[in-house]
Amino acid sequence: MPEPAGRSAPWIACGVLAVALVFTIAVTTPWHLIDLPKPDAALDFTTAEIARQNAFRHEILPWSTASWIISIVVPLVIGFSPLGRRLYDAVHVRLWFIAVPLTVAGVVLITSLLTVPTDVFAERVSLKYGLSVENWRLWVWDRGVNWAITSLGLAVVAVVLIAFAKIWRQGWWLPGAIAAALLVLGVSFAYPVLIEPRFNHFTSMPAGAQRNEFLDLAKQDGVPVKDVLVADASKRTTALNAYVSGFGSTRRLVVYDTLLKDTSPAQVRLVVAHELGHAAEDDVLHGTLIGVLGTAFGITLLYLLLGTRMADPRRVAFLVALIAAGTTLASPVQNLVSRKIEARADYHSLRLTNDPQNFVAMQHDLAVQNISGLDPSRWRYWMFADHPTPPERIAMGRAWGTENSDPVPPLVKR
Repeated sequence: MPEPAGRSAPWIACGVLAVALVFTIAVTTPWHLIDLPKPDAALDFTTAEIARQNAFRHEILPWSTASWIISIVVPLVIGFSPLGRRLYDAVHVRLWFIAVPLTVAGVVLITSLLTVPTDVFAERVSLKYGLSVENWRLWVWDRGVNWAITSLGLAVVAVVLIAFAKIWRQGWWLPGAIAAALLVLGVSFAYPVLIEPRFNHFTSMPAGAQRNEFLDLAKQDGVPVKDVLVADASKRTTALNAYVSGFGSTRRLVVYDTLLKDTSPAQVRLVVAHELGHAAEDDVLHGTLIGVLGTAFGITLLYLLLGTRMADPRRVAFLVALIAAGTTLASPVQNLVSRKIEARADYHSLRLTNDPQNFVAMQHDLAVQNISGLDPSRWRYWMFADHPTPPERIAMGRAWGTENSDPVPPLVKR
């Protein structure tokens, strides 16, 4: 390949991947489902419920926000300053492919340790309000597991990219983009069987009427579900939840044991119908494919920023800092798409169950139990909200009921 063409290849690839990513998001995201009335928490939440939510957020947000800021700023400070190279040199290991993982683990460990005080205060607030029931030994264990998994993932990416840069100094972006994309695909596929069991124990839902109802609902929906798993979430939290993860042979429908214990069967049915909506639309697979495109684009962009300097293992902290910055900048777009996907799953639940009355009651009860934010500030909404707010979800249920001649009155009598 002539040299000018070789130099332009990564620019062309970066542009093509950017266009493909934007096009895929634009085409596959359900931007509009139903005309919604303006969300109004006062219609469905009592003054006491709103006050409790506001009090909880007033106490926990300073600590959780501080922890989030620290988790971003620390890698940036280390990576964008001489501290990163000094940390690598301090490892005192000649073999770069061992020194790099140790340096990555060090950056993640320093970040994790510096967030301990704010995380402790946040956990104390969750314990105070009864949202968390986790003992401190398990809390420390979870942080340790999270540190190990995060370090391993970043170290694998760093070692592979540096190795490719050493082998193909002028063209490492191509094998790097392919390898990173395959890694995203593999992790998403294997996550339910490799990562989730590190935090929860899963058992098949016992045989009975409720399990049969869920399987019948899945059959009615045309979604192949071999099993319904129950996660022992009650050892950590009183929050109510369910989710779908994986795809293909690793796809699983999981419900929290707290949901089965503390929620009426009609409302649990609606939650399961929501998760079946994710499965019916292959949301995990679609999200993975967007992640594959985004990762390939990110690696190509990384090449344009670093070029042959990627071959220097002493720059590994700089790489971690770039990853931290990139994931933070991508969060608003990821959350926007996620909110639309979650809204579609809500809409699917309404169509499958034809039960807007219980849908609205379920969204209210989940929000109260989980102490969900009813009206977050705009910046928090864009940076952290990967689901519509409870009033937005209730507004959808109410709009669907009105369209289908089953209007839902406000839950709060005025």
